[in-house]
Amino acid sequence: MKKRIQMSLCTGLLALTSSTLYAQESCDRACLGTALDQYLAAVVKHDPKAAPLAVGIRQTENAINVAPGFGVWKSVTALGDVQRKYFDAVSGQAAYYGSVKEGADSALVTARIKVENHRITEAEWYIARANDPGLSGERQPGKPPANLLNVDYLKQNGPPIRVVPAVERSDRETLIRIVDSYFDALTSHDRTVAQAHAGCGRAENGSPAPGGQFLPPLPTATAAPAPAASPSTDPTANDCLAGLQNFNLAMVVARRIPLVDVEAQAVLSYAVFIRKAGTATPRNVFSEWFFIDQAKIRTVYTAMFYPKPELAVPNWPPYNGNWPLK
Repeated sequence: MKKRIQMSLCTGLLALTSSTLYAQESCDRACLGTALDQYLAAVVKHDPKAAPLAVGIRQTENAINVAPGFGVWKSVTALGDVQRKYFDAVSGQAAYYGSVKEGADSALVTARIKVENHRITEAEWYIARANDPGLSGERQPGKPPANLLNVDYLKQNGPPIRVVPAVERSDRETLIRIVDSYFDALTSHDRTVAQAHAGCGRAENGSPAPGGQFLPPLPTATAAPAPAASPSTDPTANDCLAGLQNFNLAMVVARRIPLVDVEAQAVLSYAVFIRKAGTATPRNVFSEWFFIDQAKIRTVYTAMFYPKPELAVPNWPPYNGNWPLK
């Protein structure tokens, strides 16, 4: 009996010790902010040793594996004019959405990191550069970027910088369901499936899409109400769900939601557009930022790319290198 009591005490102490260690090793918003700042600063300095990188860190850039010291570690020279940072202490992840400088050129990026035991174990970059291919192929001489890159537009119409009052927030699980409803609407070609405001805005690599309408976040309860839309204007005509019936999409696949920032009511998602059979339209691989007001999607921002036919995307679990190429 005495031996059993001793064993129970040992088991309890072990559980308590494990719980304490876990609490010590967790990373809150401040911790995640420090890790993200260290990581981005190290990239700009071209010095992987300046960031708390874990041994064997996995980093990809547009789905291609890159070792520390290569890729953006060589090309990025500064952060750009658009800078947003978001944090999720539940998943231990932080991300940057905005522009970076590569010498004289600007690129738009989503850069996500994962922090475990105060070490960065993952880094994932989605990068849109001016000369990258777009929906219709390569950029043509003298023409705007084929991938719709427009950093200048984002300077004036970037994602909101905010801490949403607690009473106005949706919880984490609700935010995830809201984002999933958007992808379900795309796959079903039915806008009524999505939990979104009529007139919701969407910016693809910085360009307003599809028709230029882009609405600001709704005011908080303490702010003045937004002006009412004109009765003669259809707010859905050019919003983030316009044109779904004729949209060349077979399905939205490889969905992931690694980061939910409840304070900002912001959700980072990733997915791949698979096109309808028999069409030449290329796949689209994207990071997508959702900003949610009153339990509905208000604005959406992307950093996305169009992969070559032979590239396996998204190259992250559960599809790390084995997603169908066609």
